[in-house]
This record gives sequence, C-alpha cells and structure tokens, in this order.
Amino acid sequence: MLVREIIGNTDTHTRSSKETDLLPLEWFETSRRIQRKHTAGGREVALKFTKEGQQLRQNDILYQDDDLMIVVDILPCEAIVISPRNMAEMAKVCYEIGNKHLPLFLEEEQLLIPADEPLYRWLHAAGYPVVKERRKLLHILRTNVQPHTHGNGGPSFFEKILELASK
Repeated sequence: MLVREIIGNTDTHTRSSKETDLLPLEWFETSRRIQRKHTAGGREVALKFTKEGQQLRQNDILYQDDDLMIVVDILPCEAIVISPRNMAEMAKVCYEIGNKHLPLFLEEEQLLIPADEPLYRWLHAAGYPVVKERRKLLHILRTNVQPHTHGNGGPSFFEKILELASK
C-alpha cells in the first residue's frame, strides 16, 4: 500500500472504520519522507511524502476505508527526562541542549531527549534534576534557526538547497 499524505488524526477525526491497524514507528522515523514499514497487523506500507518538512505525529491516519484505518503509533524509547525547577533552569538546559544540536521534546513541564549516556552524566553532574525513563517522544521543539557560514561571505550549499526548497 502506497501512502502519499496524512488523511487526518484520530484526535480530531471521526472513526468510521471497523478495524484499526497501528503502524509502529521510532521517533526518528517520523520525519523520514520515504520508507517501507509493516503495520502491527502485518500489512506492508510504503510512505512517500513529496512535501518538504512533513512530520508524522501520534495517531495520524495514513489510510482509511469502510473496514480499515491505518494509524501511526510512536514507540516508547529510552529517554532522558529533565524536570527544570524554574524558568531560569529551563532556559539554561535548553541553551545547552540546543548548543549540542540534539533533538529536544517538550511534555508539559518536562524536557525529553533521546537517551545518551554522556549527556545524562553531564546533566546529572551539572546538578539538573534528570532521570532515565521509557517514554514516547511526541512533541519535538522546532526552531527557526537557519544553517549559517562563518567568513566566506556567500550562502552555503545547504542554504541554497533550503532556499530552493522553500519556493
């Protein structure tokens, strides 16, 4: 089965199908434009998204007919969970994580990062309240920072590609 677009999300879409088959995905697979996976029920699904920047979310509907609905299910993974005690600590942690160019997820008052032992030890040694837990990484923080160059005066090859893709 070929899927080229997201139909909706079960959080806002009325279910009319009799069977729901989950498509399990790792958090890092949610931004891949082309991939071939199998649902929990064994159905083969080919994802081919042509639009730039499409991100699959928990409970996105990829296929639906009268009998079947195929829905995204993001799998839990080992994660570092940070519970900042105040806004200043939140800002410092976000700055440090951003400086390392790591993906950062927000769940209510907690920051989540995919498990990374050196980072966990560093955060713990720096005195931040951190634990390791098995969690679903659902709400990635997006930034509007563009790649940049230092000193050559012109746009990088990557910046040219981003410019062309945004038109």
